[in-house]
Amino acid sequence: MLFKELELSDELLAAVNDIGFEQMTEIQEKSIPVVMKGSDVIGRSNTGTGKTAAFGIPAIEKISKDHNGVQVLILCPTRELAQQACDEIKKFSKYKKYVKPLAIFGGVNIERQIFQLKNGANLVIGTPGRIIDHINRRTIKLENLKMIVLDEADEMLQMGFREDIEAILKYTPEERQTILFSATMPPEILAITNEYQNAPVLIKTISKSNIVEAIEQVYYSVSYGKKFDALTLLLMSYNYKSSMIFCNTKKMVDELTDLLVSKGFKAVGIHGDMKQMQRTAVMNSFKSGRTSILVATDVAARGIDVSGIDAVFNYDLPQDNEYYIHRIGRTGRAGKSGTAHTIVCNRKQIAELQQIVKKTKSDIKEGKLPDRSSIINEKMLVFADEFDKNRNETIYNESHDLINMLKESGWTSDDIALHLINEIFSKEIRDIPDVSVIKYNKITAEKNCSRRGGDKNCCEKSAKVNINLGKRQKINPNYILGALVDATGISGKSFGKINIYDNFTVVEVPINKVDYIISSMKNGRINGNKVTVTKAEENKNKKKNKKKINEQIYRKKSKQKTNKHYGRSYRKKG
Repeated sequence: MLFKELELSDELLAAVNDIGFEQMTEIQEKSIPVVMKGSDVIGRSNTGTGKTAAFGIPAIEKISKDHNGVQVLILCPTRELAQQACDEIKKFSKYKKYVKPLAIFGGVNIERQIFQLKNGANLVIGTPGRIIDHINRRTIKLENLKMIVLDEADEMLQMGFREDIEAILKYTPEERQTILFSATMPPEILAITNEYQNAPVLIKTISKSNIVEAIEQVYYSVSYGKKFDALTLLLMSYNYKSSMIFCNTKKMVDELTDLLVSKGFKAVGIHGDMKQMQRTAVMNSFKSGRTSILVATDVAARGIDVSGIDAVFNYDLPQDNEYYIHRIGRTGRAGKSGTAHTIVCNRKQIAELQQIVKKTKSDIKEGKLPDRSSIINEKMLVFADEFDKNRNETIYNESHDLINMLKESGWTSDDIALHLINEIFSKEIRDIPDVSVIKYNKITAEKNCSRRGGDKNCCEKSAKVNINLGKRQKINPNYILGALVDATGISGKSFGKINIYDNFTVVEVPINKVDYIISSMKNGRINGNKVTVTKAEENKNKKKNKKKINEQIYRKKSKQKTNKHYGRSYRKKG
């Protein structure tokens, strides 16, 4: 269906034409007419399918000259996604001068945002935390709101924004139109739709398995200490113009980026601890092609939409199966092919990968790492070609003099050429590693276990950790859960109860992740406060109590045994 077939205003059609849009994507064709009619909508669609236009175009048409204040509010999980959506909406609304889009998120000066709100911003795109901040300051008023959009709703819930979202919704008029877009439909999403939407229309696009058909998916099994070497071989061999590498933690993003740069790769990293100015600089560098490799966490990457990515690398396996699809969906867009490489290093990770295959219905084939000798041969051909291009360059007389001087010292022409080429070419090949692929037998994970890894009892095992912040530091569960997910990469649904006391908080966590969580949260901050995470003492106390009980039982039995013995002896003597 063509955009011109829609009943859009002339100004909006002109803007669409300027952008070069003609044919609508599936989500746009199914959503725009329904949203334009005023119905509530639940849209299930993945990143990169044109969702922003699907809700952005009807949102622009909703804006009226006759009303003041915010008329449309769009909530996004990350700063990058909010800014990106705002930029796209500005392009669509450029001929409607009374439509004033504004991106609102943390990490930047709030005073400037307040000024723009007072200056008539009527279409606001923002993150839940900063929107709540403005509501509390009374710098955003929602009494004239006509439409609210929850974009990437599943990710916002995953990041712990549920309470903020519900608080925002309670500030909006009952007559509003509520649009929700989500890649997945967990129970939390359905709870929000039941409470805050009115007879929503469900819109689905093609399945995830069809979306990734154009993506070649390959995995490589290597020994634990050879992950970086395997990644180096792949990057050297394929020499992609643009690629993304995914890690589970901010610490790993920093470490891997530094390693890649030290090996001569043009790499930059992005994660949630970076200031907005840094994040913007990183993305500008990657989008412009000045750097060819972007290393990112899942949370930071949700707001990134870059076309032309040739390949995706899973340096760490995603903590949530759904993230696998989000990751590899960065490549193979707009009808182009792409490649997804996954590096695993033990039997457990093979089992986890098989769970991803089963859950996402992906076709991930075992691959063979590039051979060191084949990479060297390729570099030799390139070197020889460059060398041949210099055949007609001017030869300085001093070069002849130097060769004659070396010959007088006993050097032959072949020796001189060999040593010079070795000096130059050794720099090209000395950092090429040699990695062998490890073969594992096929492992089937437990079907009855909802978590990955095949441990039947894993779902029943949990532990508790203490966090040194509580009510007095104005901490709420959203802050705690968001910080844990961001720092560890572990799915939000893997965490259990969060009990906040005056000066500390107790969180239920997977028992096999306790040490990892503690190390990942080291030097972290929550709501500006420095964080210390320790193991809860409950289990230790239980062990001590159990030991005491066992000792008491033992002493009691020993005493009874002794009394019986003496009793029998006494009777015998009598």
